[in-house]
Amino acid sequence: MEINTGIFLLVGAALFSIGLAIVLLKRHAIMVLMGIELMLNAVNLNLIAFSQNDPIRLQGQLFSLFVMIVAAAEAAIALAIILQVYRHFNTVQLDELNELKK
Repeated sequence: MEINTGIFLLVGAALFSIGLAIVLLKRHAIMVLMGIELMLNAVNLNLIAFSQNDPIRLQGQLFSLFVMIVAAAEAAIALAIILQVYRHFNTVQLDELNELKK
């Protein structure tokens, strides 16, 4: 049974839009990271959806795997940075971090 690629692209666009809205509207550092992860997952969904049209080549799956590896590394490093920021400023609200602007 073949599923229409447009459905996957619509869901991917919705996920990306939700992630972008979270990144732009929220000021909590963990929420911003969650928005970035949602956007990366939307990209993965689009890569897999487009790779359905070319079953011989696995480029979409390989790029998706690469994005997952980068996302895992990004999450680990970002959480370590957030922990250090919390230890220094006692907050993770991005609006309250004004010492870095100097």
